[in-house]
Amino acid sequence: MYGKYTKELGAYAKEEAKRAKKKSVQEVDETLGKPRGRLYNSKIAKVIGWAWRNTFARLGEDWVFLALLGLIMAFLSFIMDHGISMCNKGRIWLYRDLATHPVVQYLAWVSLPFCLILFSAGFVHIVAPQSIGSGIPEMKTILRGVSLKEYLTFRTLVAKVIGLTATLGSGLPLGKEGPFVHIASIAATLLSKLVTSFQSIYENESRNTEMLAAACAAGVASCFGAPIGGVLFSIEVTTVYFAIRNYWRGFFTAVCGATVFRLLAVWFQKEDTVKAYFQTNFTMEFPFDPQELVVFSLMGVVCGIGGAAYVWSHRQYVLFMRKNKKMNAFLQKNRFLYPGIVVLVASSVSFPLGLGRFMAGDLNTHDQVSGLFSNFTWTKDELTVEESEVLRHWTTKSTDHFICLTGFIFYTFIFSIIASTIPVPSGSFIPVFKIGAALGRIAGELMHVIFPQGIHHSEFTTPIIPGGYAAVGAAAFSGAVTHTISVSVIVFEMTGQITHIIPIMIAVLIANAIASLLQPSLYDSIILIKKLPYLPDLLPSSSGIYNVYVEDFMIRDVKYIWNNMSYHELKAVLKENRRLRSFPLVEKPENMILLGSIQRLELIKIIEKHIGRERRLQVVARWQKEAQERAKEEYERKRRESERQRRPSRFEVTPAPDILRMKQQSSGTLDSDHGYRFHPVFGTQPKKSILKKTNSFNLRNYSPLTTPSVTPYTTVTGAESRIRMAFEAIFHKSTTLQDVEPNEDEGSPEPRGLSPPPPYQPVSLPASPGVNKKVQLPRERVIDMSPEDQKEWEEEELRAGVSFADCQIDPSPFQLVGRTSLLKAHSIFSLVGINHAYVTNIGKLVGVVALKELRKAIEDSNAGIPPGSHLQQVQPQAGDGTSVTAPLVNNNPPEIKVNSV
Repeated sequence: MYGKYTKELGAYAKEEAKRAKKKSVQEVDETLGKPRGRLYNSKIAKVIGWAWRNTFARLGEDWVFLALLGLIMAFLSFIMDHGISMCNKGRIWLYRDLATHPVVQYLAWVSLPFCLILFSAGFVHIVAPQSIGSGIPEMKTILRGVSLKEYLTFRTLVAKVIGLTATLGSGLPLGKEGPFVHIASIAATLLSKLVTSFQSIYENESRNTEMLAAACAAGVASCFGAPIGGVLFSIEVTTVYFAIRNYWRGFFTAVCGATVFRLLAVWFQKEDTVKAYFQTNFTMEFPFDPQELVVFSLMGVVCGIGGAAYVWSHRQYVLFMRKNKKMNAFLQKNRFLYPGIVVLVASSVSFPLGLGRFMAGDLNTHDQVSGLFSNFTWTKDELTVEESEVLRHWTTKSTDHFICLTGFIFYTFIFSIIASTIPVPSGSFIPVFKIGAALGRIAGELMHVIFPQGIHHSEFTTPIIPGGYAAVGAAAFSGAVTHTISVSVIVFEMTGQITHIIPIMIAVLIANAIASLLQPSLYDSIILIKKLPYLPDLLPSSSGIYNVYVEDFMIRDVKYIWNNMSYHELKAVLKENRRLRSFPLVEKPENMILLGSIQRLELIKIIEKHIGRERRLQVVARWQKEAQERAKEEYERKRRESERQRRPSRFEVTPAPDILRMKQQSSGTLDSDHGYRFHPVFGTQPKKSILKKTNSFNLRNYSPLTTPSVTPYTTVTGAESRIRMAFEAIFHKSTTLQDVEPNEDEGSPEPRGLSPPPPYQPVSLPASPGVNKKVQLPRERVIDMSPEDQKEWEEEELRAGVSFADCQIDPSPFQLVGRTSLLKAHSIFSLVGINHAYVTNIGKLVGVVALKELRKAIEDSNAGIPPGSHLQQVQPQAGDGTSVTAPLVNNNPPEIKVNSV
């Protein structure tokens, strides 16, 4: 207390405990004279244990887990980019080098994308249909607390990686950022399951959510080599409320993934050094003039309107395809027809000898973006050889670059929307990024035409940099479509410089504000189309959210369970509400005091434990034992009565019981009073004889339990008979009860229940098997009840009361009071990540609110409709389980499963 403070008390206590334990072990070894070899073995075991704890066991720690996740994503990204590049090079080789005639060139240009898209569509449909689409809307839903069936499995990972590689290799205007977020999430889930085998901490649901949040950042970072923008983008897109404790996790795994991704390019692609994905060389001295900020602001307005138009067009096209039921049914029957038509039309339009020469159709995505970000003016007279090579793809003999840029914008705008509806893995970030870059390039070239010498400001003249306008347009348009600000940071990292940080931020903020007022983000629009259980945002102008309470839209017809309810009632509740995943537990129906909630699986386990097979077999065994005891008592009673009736003489000679029984069997008569009795377990067996066991006799029609290899004329001794009977009893069971798994070849035996055995009927023994006949050992038989007895027993057991003490009960399920406002309910559901909450009034259960009811109330409140008005018509059906288990599912309800609180 008053001495010098040197170390923590807990650490000092641990050291003292280790020292005392080591001393006690040494004293015991010295006392027992333990050999030195054992001491060496213990030291080796300690070394091995230390090595395990500091190597493989550390896989469960966060930093090792996140580093492995970043490495995995970097390798996947590099391999996929290499495969996409090979497909693009193969297409150009077929078009330029292999073919010479225009018709043959057209077939070569169209054939490879056609095959790749059909392969991708067929592969993902067979392996994992969950891999279709972007992945970010579904990840938002998963991080929201909803479990999508088979969405994070290994099959989905394989289908996503291979399908996305084939899709992007076809040259369609599609992206890869959304699918990479999905791929990273699957990798994190599979790695968590691997680590869970020896680190159970990753079984925690919140822990998995933290890893998924970090995985989303790693997916974006490994896609573009942008760690900072990847973390910020994952925060904006995938989460509503972000936990600060996940911040360092996202940065660490994103840095690992982005670093290894760029290092792999240096090692295997002979890059000069680690550089940006789209390297630019904008001037650092005078990147822009302050007067140009007005133009950048106008670009933000144009990009905001254009982004909203893109989202609206995408939603209208998808809804149009869904409303045409006849066409939809026809395309579903012919699954490869729609992808084939789309890829044929898109490839035909982009054919370099046709319309493709007006939209740089012979360039891949990377070369298109690099050309749009080029650091020279396309309208100047004198061009270098490198500049002429870049401009050659954006001009023709009859048109200039403005026509080509406009054609490029229209082609990417239209066909990115159409191609996104193909059932293949695809994203939409890269297409909108290219559209914005083309818009910015047009604006920059127009500014250079208007101000060919640059903008004069006081004594300085600032030249126009069209590549900077392209970067501003790309960030603004993609930010308007995705409703994110972090796109600006991604552009900084992709281009490798932040000279245009101010104009990019201004344009992104203006575009984001305008697009938010006009349309939801592209990912929220997809959520609305698919009707995924995700809460929409509250409109800031909606003042009714403060005057709407939970009691206005909650479900009042709650399906609940109570203490001491019968098993029959519990079984009826489970049968009537098959879609419910959890049930509230109340004290009794009269007071409705909420005690907790129980999962459906736990309730099923209770019923199975009470009337399941194991319990039934235990009851049968007890009944059989009681029947044996009663038979024994009856036999003893009859024996005592027979002894009292006639006192035996001292000189009476009684034959041995074995011989007596054999004689009785040979004569076909058997009386239980003369010493023969039926044992319910060992069958018919003779009693032991007290005479000498060397008397021989012939077996004729002795017992059905005798082995078939013994002929009726075999002569054995009494000792051999008893030994044979012992072995027969091992391989045979009683036939007084029904066999659980009867032999199909022999036919199902007639159920006999627990009735007394029929009188013994001697049967003739079969002939000895031949030499070539197979000998099969007797199958073990399990005794069970007959169907009638089982039904009667179950009905009797179901009348008993249920005790919930042995099952897992959530003692504190999430609760809301009836006067909780809609704004608070939305904030709580989004912050905590729950999917349903019970509404209580002074501890009494009065209703339940799930994502479906809350979302409907928010939509009605934003539309000006009084929430809860729709419940007047559907209130009787609301308690069927739709309020808890499947809120707002799409056309495939089994695909979505909501986890309980």
